[in-house]
Amino acid sequence: MRVGISSIGISRFGRRLDTNVFDLAYEAVSEVFDEGYISPEDIDYIVFTSTGFTPESSPAGIYIEYLGLNPKAVYRVEAACASGSAGIYTAYNMVRSGYADNILVLGLEKMYEFDTPSAVEYLARLGSYFWEVRDYGITFPGYYATFMTRYMYEYGASEEDFCLVAVKNHYYGARNPKAQYQREITLDECMESRYIARPIKLYDCSPITDGSAAVVVSSEESIKDYRVDTPIWIEAIGSASMPASLSNRDSFTSISSAKAAAEYVYKVAGIDDPVKEIDVATVHDCFTVAEILAYEDLGFAEPGMGVKLIRDGETYVGGKIPVNLDGGLKAKGHPVGATGIAMYVEIVKQLRGEAEKGRQAPIERGVGLTHNVGGVGQYAYVSILRR
Repeated sequence: MRVGISSIGISRFGRRLDTNVFDLAYEAVSEVFDEGYISPEDIDYIVFTSTGFTPESSPAGIYIEYLGLNPKAVYRVEAACASGSAGIYTAYNMVRSGYADNILVLGLEKMYEFDTPSAVEYLARLGSYFWEVRDYGITFPGYYATFMTRYMYEYGASEEDFCLVAVKNHYYGARNPKAQYQREITLDECMESRYIARPIKLYDCSPITDGSAAVVVSSEESIKDYRVDTPIWIEAIGSASMPASLSNRDSFTSISSAKAAAEYVYKVAGIDDPVKEIDVATVHDCFTVAEILAYEDLGFAEPGMGVKLIRDGETYVGGKIPVNLDGGLKAKGHPVGATGIAMYVEIVKQLRGEAEKGRQAPIERGVGLTHNVGGVGQYAYVSILRR
């Protein structure tokens, strides 16, 4: 049985002091139903994804009540920054098994409910808390500073190379009306921004973000019944894990779980050369170095050559493999539990040809990819979507 995405919705990302968590959820879900294919009555089940940046300790049931979706069943899925993809993976398997026809997957995070130091500490707990965070004080900028330092040492990359990622993603964020940062930056602005955890600078980091995203995962029969204009099929979802603790890793220049997940989906989807066979990708650029590592883990470039892709402009529209045309986590924002779902929303838009002017990739093969990493790699999901 084929499984696809029938409807999508996404809120505006940013520091959303203008709204509460309930209306933030409504922004994404209302867009889902406004597409006109699926109604609330058609939903069989709800999967909610978040990591805890909300006032409620058990938010799923509270938000569903507010959205008027009782008595439909709901439960919450968590896999750190990959929670959204884990939720879609859960819904995909439920639909593929025949258990349900239409599952609403909603991700939400209201990170500005926390002050910045508290948010940074909470995020650090998504790493290896007992072994590294509690005893040594490492936070996520520290983790990725380790990766960037090692990458520069092994491959001769520079801080400027990583700032090129920030410049690209702000360029596309400026063209995305839902992005947190809708302005371009220069290379000098990035290079002159203050250090957070050397060599990670402020503009190498994704921001704290409020936001929500939603999709409906549907069976092939439902998609045909609802006459979805441009069905987008989930061709494959791969997931894998790796040690969270840095002391148990073989390399600091690869997220091995993402690499394993990619190898799986390429095999299932019959993709031999991802650069030639994929039109557009979203990758988990929580820090600029993470996007470079993703290029290599996904097979877009050989180890050490990811920086050449960004130097040569090959991940812009018109390049070999356009990446993060919504601004990525870096400029669009990173509301942790919603991020993976927002990636699906973006790829569906791209494959439908609905992205805004200036950030729509040329769709020649009808294939898109999402890459979502949770924690410091202990969760990873890679998906292939096809028009």
